[in-house]
Amino acid sequence: MNKVMVVCLLLALMTSTQTLAINAANTSNASSQQEQLYQSALSLFAPLPEKMPGAEHDTKAQIALGKKLYFETSLSLNNSQSCNSCHQLTGSGAGVDNLPVSIGALGSLGQRNAPTTWNAGLHFKQFWDGRADTLEQQAVLPLFDQKEMAMKSAEQIYQRLSDNHYLPLFQTAYPDDKAPINLDNIAYALAAFQRTLISRDRFDQYLKGQHSALSTAEQRGLQLFIDKGCVACHSGATLGGQLFMRMGLVEPYPNTNDLGRAHVTGNRADSFVFKAPSLRNVMLTAPYFHDGAAKTIEQAITQTAKHQLGIRLSDSEVKAIKAFFHSLSNQRNPFQ
Repeated sequence: MNKVMVVCLLLALMTSTQTLAINAANTSNASSQQEQLYQSALSLFAPLPEKMPGAEHDTKAQIALGKKLYFETSLSLNNSQSCNSCHQLTGSGAGVDNLPVSIGALGSLGQRNAPTTWNAGLHFKQFWDGRADTLEQQAVLPLFDQKEMAMKSAEQIYQRLSDNHYLPLFQTAYPDDKAPINLDNIAYALAAFQRTLISRDRFDQYLKGQHSALSTAEQRGLQLFIDKGCVACHSGATLGGQLFMRMGLVEPYPNTNDLGRAHVTGNRADSFVFKAPSLRNVMLTAPYFHDGAAKTIEQAITQTAKHQLGIRLSDSEVKAIKAFFHSLSNQRNPFQ
């Protein structure tokens, strides 16, 4: 072997060794970044629980009754609408009707976008303006709202349910009550069913240690979601639903017709304040915002960044955050 060949072989060996070292360093660096992201995620988010608070008191009979009531159209004045009409669970339903604002039993348009019933029992308040503290309180209000189910009285509801052979179901669910068909029991049964609506998604798998549950693109979106400050409102197990926030915190929001929480408190300081929505299932719940004004997820991301954070995101950043949002889509059938 001549000297030239020896030199060439040595150079090739050195180059190969350097390449392997660089690849190993890159792999190590990537693994370190992934672990840092994972630890950041664990500090900001949490997997959804197996059961909701209060579910330990719910009986199978109460849950079954609540499920039947959820789909019962006789709870609306003209027998046309059920809870499921605006908060759809059938098929791939994400607990919404995918309309800007819902249409009531009498054809009236509601004022706000229908929030999802998935994971709702984990929120700190109910409704966009937080006017109900619990699922039980929330369950009753739409029954008598003239823009929703438009029933005239509690007695009318009792008669409807009695006529539709509900008495045996109520007696089974509430065996100690002499007159079990009442508003409290209706509300509790509906809440008991809703406490079973806990979504399951790939982000939970990631938080439980399965890093491969999120693609590289989704992990980049998660990193941006954290770095851009979205977690100020959208963190915890539900990625939202745990605080009130003024819509238009940095840059005014164009819709000033809805005063939000100020309608509840009577306090002018609460004008345009709404509950920050959960982002679980966000890819399935368009249109977005309390008024349904954002038709696409891209619009929702860019407008939230603008109005709430005062920043402008690039197209690639929006695309990355959208990719992360796909990991939040429910994979669980509510009826299994």
